[in-house]
Amino acid sequence: MKNKYIALITAAVLLFSGCATTSSKNKTYEVPDYSEEDVKNAEIERIRAALDENPVQSLWRATLVDDKDLIDECFEKIVESYKKSVEEKDSFNSYRLYQALHVAGYKNISQLGTTYEQIAENFKKIVPGLQGEALTSQSSKNALPENVSKYIEGTVTVWIDQGIKIERGVGYADRVIGSGFFISKDGYIITNHHVIKNVVDTKFEGVARPFVRLANDPETRIPVKVIGYDEALDLALLKTEVDAPYVFTLGSSDQLAVGDKIYAIGSPVGLERTLTSGIVSAMNRKLFSLASVFQIDAAVNGGNSGGPCIDVNGNVQAIVFAGLPQYQGLNFAIPVECLKSDLPMLFNGGKREHVWIGSYGHTLRIGGEFKGVLVQYVMSSGSAHRSGLKPGYVIIGVNGNPVKTLDDLQAIMRQHVPQSLVRINYLDEDENEGEALVYLDARPETPGKTVYDHDLVETSFIPLFGMGLKPVSSTNSRKYAITSIIKGSIADESGFSENDPVDIGKVKFGENNQYLSVEIYARKQKKGYLDVGVSVATALDSPYYF
Repeated sequence: MKNKYIALITAAVLLFSGCATTSSKNKTYEVPDYSEEDVKNAEIERIRAALDENPVQSLWRATLVDDKDLIDECFEKIVESYKKSVEEKDSFNSYRLYQALHVAGYKNISQLGTTYEQIAENFKKIVPGLQGEALTSQSSKNALPENVSKYIEGTVTVWIDQGIKIERGVGYADRVIGSGFFISKDGYIITNHHVIKNVVDTKFEGVARPFVRLANDPETRIPVKVIGYDEALDLALLKTEVDAPYVFTLGSSDQLAVGDKIYAIGSPVGLERTLTSGIVSAMNRKLFSLASVFQIDAAVNGGNSGGPCIDVNGNVQAIVFAGLPQYQGLNFAIPVECLKSDLPMLFNGGKREHVWIGSYGHTLRIGGEFKGVLVQYVMSSGSAHRSGLKPGYVIIGVNGNPVKTLDDLQAIMRQHVPQSLVRINYLDEDENEGEALVYLDARPETPGKTVYDHDLVETSFIPLFGMGLKPVSSTNSRKYAITSIIKGSIADESGFSENDPVDIGKVKFGENNQYLSVEIYARKQKKGYLDVGVSVATALDSPYYF
């Protein structure tokens, strides 16, 4: 079954509503030439003006200008901000700022009286759920865990009371039911974002009151508050003022393989204390834009969302998040690594913002070996563009950590927050090694819309549809020829080929800018150069934006 990012191909009819936009654009960002003194001085003034507001970004921009005095000035400002955050016991920002100094190579970092490893370890100690060590010994991969009841007691039913809804003149209790599990003795609970969505959605017009029910006391409503939430990974951290009857240990799903036994605990349709078993059916299903998920065959129904998926030792290896009702037995779970990297940001509170550098690409495989992430597109004005990364480069490492696949790159990026720095190692088109200091921006909700708004049509169509274009007429801005096709892309699936002449017609964005559709008139080689008019659609988010 095709995944949702390439399944939206239509013929002849536009399916989405929205304002038509012009397909002709002719302005993109040009990287300034800082060898020109007036250009350099103007940028230095802009950097100094923004220094108080965002010292980390200012440091990055100062390195691009390559002005030593300005770089030192930025370092001093970050150190000042770091010391202030330490005094205020703001562990989250002190960790972020120290990390920026570490990555950028601040020479006097030893004078801060700690090391990167120490500050990372200290930060980890205050985050619930990250202190325990998972058990690794297994007497039998298919053995039922001992004392199953203690695992069940560590779970809760999450109820969102939304009052009364009226249908055909009759009032019904309006509630959302999900599951959750304790990760700390003092009452921190994990569930799915979609379970508590209306609690945090400012656009929700009704009332949404969250509470939980313990597995060993299903009659008592216990108030709970939402600490942090992550829409992209469908995770949320809750807090209630009770002592947890049992605290789960977060495992490492690297230990799991297809066929391994797992157990799901939750409250399907509100039936508390339900345990089901199954196996890991598949790995690396790309249903999320920022991580791959597991496919499992343990029985999962509405209400299981947010419950733990445990191994034979009782360690949480994944979080149940979805099933497909029309396909019995086809269910999915979020790997525990996603939760472990997310917990510091969830604990910090509010909406979890992810990062990106304004690029697009795929895992590069040569002769059956993974070689890194091939950069196929770099957005005009994005931080990757300004840092010197180019299409054709292969990312092989980030902050000293090797990158073999896109999943590796995503896993590293998930550990960071906006207003941070990373050092990217790459191979250029001649396979020469290079390094770039890159600033991490907040990832937009729809990267494809941002790409379309910031770049030329011929360039933006590479990540959007998988086709590179070049203009072929000086008088008609809608006429192009296809210069490249990305294998497996929408353009490839739609039968386009290199050198096909195409006219780009109306472009429309779907509801909430989730999708884009475009009319394309082409003479396809694969159709004997017959004139063909089609409409193709693409999701404006995918796993390949980073």
